[in-house]
Amino acid sequence: MGRVSAIATWTSAAVLLLAGCGSGGSSGVDNTSGPIKVGVLTALSGAAGAHYAGTESGVEARFAAYKAAGGKCAARGFDVVVADDQSTPQGALTAAQRLVQQEHVYAVLPVSTYFYGAGQYAGTGGRGTPFLGGAFDGGEQWFNPKYDNLFPAMSGTDYDRTATTLGAYWKKLGGTKVAVVSSNTPSAAKAAEGAALSAEHAGLARGYVNERVPFGSSDVGAIVLGIKKSGADVLYAPVIPETGFALATGLRRAGVEMKSILLATGYGADLLKSPPTLKVAQGVGFMTSYSPVEMNTEATRTWSAALKKYAKSASGIPSFSQAVGWISADLLIYGLEKAGCTASQEKLMSALRADKSWTAGGLFPKPADFANKGTYSVGGPGDCTFVSILKDEKFVPDPQGSPACGEQIPDVKVTVK
Repeated sequence: MGRVSAIATWTSAAVLLLAGCGSGGSSGVDNTSGPIKVGVLTALSGAAGAHYAGTESGVEARFAAYKAAGGKCAARGFDVVVADDQSTPQGALTAAQRLVQQEHVYAVLPVSTYFYGAGQYAGTGGRGTPFLGGAFDGGEQWFNPKYDNLFPAMSGTDYDRTATTLGAYWKKLGGTKVAVVSSNTPSAAKAAEGAALSAEHAGLARGYVNERVPFGSSDVGAIVLGIKKSGADVLYAPVIPETGFALATGLRRAGVEMKSILLATGYGADLLKSPPTLKVAQGVGFMTSYSPVEMNTEATRTWSAALKKYAKSASGIPSFSQAVGWISADLLIYGLEKAGCTASQEKLMSALRADKSWTAGGLFPKPADFANKGTYSVGGPGDCTFVSILKDEKFVPDPQGSPACGEQIPDVKVTVK
């Protein structure tokens, strides 16, 4: 579904909903006793379902680890309710409505590519409920100044802006011309265009650009030919891993040597379990806004051990959705400890708005600033991203990207034609 048709669909539904419910806005959830009811909005079915299979386990593992550590608010307990976005914007809207209006959750943790479909509702009809989650869907709700109940636990990206991060990274690798290939979702298309602008800012030339690839497509023959003809030597591809691996395989078969093939997702244990995938993904770089466990810091060691114990992860390496689920739950825990274990929803949100010290337990290199929306456009706080290269059967942190950080490029607006 394209952006225009998606917006038309969910805007119409949201308008009807608001007309029927009145101004509303405060869910009035009782948080004085008993377990804290937490809604998780993610894909359980549809094209993106398989890629979000780890969301719930990541959330539950964070809560279990918190209880085991005797956390300040752990005695309350957490009841998790999962709602399916069905891999569509309309599905995300329906799921958000269900969690707020029917399940009466205390907070919603959105881990969804299609959350932009629920964005207007979340900031208006659902404005009394905190939404804390992965802000990688490209929705404007995350940096709308009127929607002060939305907190980006991961990403928090203003895709209309770009930073020096990726261009400077490729420059260090000796790159001279960039190719960008993205899925036809709002976040992916703008992320790709932002990367091209970052590369140009660093002195690289613009090569092949395709920001309209159907979600999940592996038909990349024409794309590979286009990259080869363009002479590009670095590639950024915000696509699902299968599409990215098809690109890497096609480029190798075409005899194209790239200084960098960088994917926005794909880091995680799932990749290491598949020998065929390991073969085609050799040398590919994977971005994460959080420290990969291979960094072997105190924070990553604690995280990895918890995933092994509570999420039944054999390797202790999180999948993308598992990581977003864990980090989103961590932000909720952090807010509760700041505001008080029985804090109202508004008190929780007030505490987070004023805070400038949350780093997801040390997984981010710089703290988030929830008072300033859209303050970065790549990775996480500080426009920082970590790059891990697949070598043999391991992810190896790239010395040039552990992390790679940058700053906003002024007077540059990202637009996709």
